[in-house]
Amino acid sequence: MGHLQQEVEPTEAGLDPKALARLDQHFADEVDEGRLPGFLVAVSRHGQVAHLTTYGHRDRAAGLPVTTDTLWRMYSMTKPVTTVAALILLEEGRIGLADPVARHLPAFAEQQVYVEGTGAGVRTRPAGQPLLVRHLLTHTAGLTFGFYHSHPVDALYRAAGLESSVPEGADLAGACEVYARLPLQFEPGTRWNYSVATNVLGRLVEVVSGQRLDEFFAERIFGPLGMTDAGFCVDEEQSERLAELYGEDGRGGITPVPGLPLHGRPRLLSGSGGMVAGAHDYHRFMEFLRRRGELDGTRLLAAGTVDTMTSNQLPGGVDIRTHGTPAHDEPGNAGLGFGLGVSVVIDPAVTAYPTALGAFGWNGVASTTFWVDPLRDMTVQFLTQLRPTGSHAVFPEVRRLVHEAVLD
Repeated sequence: MGHLQQEVEPTEAGLDPKALARLDQHFADEVDEGRLPGFLVAVSRHGQVAHLTTYGHRDRAAGLPVTTDTLWRMYSMTKPVTTVAALILLEEGRIGLADPVARHLPAFAEQQVYVEGTGAGVRTRPAGQPLLVRHLLTHTAGLTFGFYHSHPVDALYRAAGLESSVPEGADLAGACEVYARLPLQFEPGTRWNYSVATNVLGRLVEVVSGQRLDEFFAERIFGPLGMTDAGFCVDEEQSERLAELYGEDGRGGITPVPGLPLHGRPRLLSGSGGMVAGAHDYHRFMEFLRRRGELDGTRLLAAGTVDTMTSNQLPGGVDIRTHGTPAHDEPGNAGLGFGLGVSVVIDPAVTAYPTALGAFGWNGVASTTFWVDPLRDMTVQFLTQLRPTGSHAVFPEVRRLVHEAVLD
């Protein structure tokens, strides 16, 4: 069990206490007005936690408060961890970025690409190039999500039982078999579309390593980095610290909703979104990235590998909005490139919120977010448990308020 602790005063780390108080108050108001259940926010500079606040409840009905050891469903903040797992295998020479995915997962050997039509009238053609490991890591694979409702292939995903991205009752191998049978939205490498690609990457890690994904994470990442609570399920002691998941009730409030089934090892170990962890765990992971692959004398990746992971990999150096499908043509994607498993700020002048060149990170669907800012030598995480029905203002407001707190 790990408790995150504040280590230095904000002013010692070049942070403005008054601005941090505004950050805390903004989200405390969200809790008091019933729009969030509770939250934890932590800001670190130069490797030391300089601001740490918990507020509200991890379980409103039970009256249980958010504490520094509360456990959270990380959802898509799992993806950078799966990326690190794949990069460990890459450094060992067991996979390559240019490897065809079919070399390791034969079901992807004869991919079809969407041409036209809808439903049973969809017409496809054979892909002109193979799906590569690089495409999985950069979300340029042509895979998709069923919940987008923006392309005929999305509808095919829903018809195949993939509304929530995984088939009911399937394991990771079975889910990937279903993905492989469906057409790609576009030729691999030609567009950016956030998708089930990281589940495929997780399965690739399993096949190449010969271990279940949770075993690989525990042995090769969580253990070495001291991520003591991180995993794909919770035991009896941990379950008491697990935050309840909430959704918007349509009347301006929130209500409990079903979350990941974390009591007992899940049948499907989702590399896209199956991780549960505490703030201490994710702080350790962020510090590992900030320090370019090493933490407390333990090096998991070469510095250059982390540099590649956290540099824009989209063709032509463009942003997600430019290279993405219509589903991603939104202001929040302006100025953001994509590396391997993380977004990267490539043009702060046009982003939807104040930020710094080279800052990288990702979000989770339960309104969690993290980023590492190399320019300011800073890491930030904001943890709560709300699955909004639309676009919630959590992410831009966290970024704006933290930006205002940096003095140097």
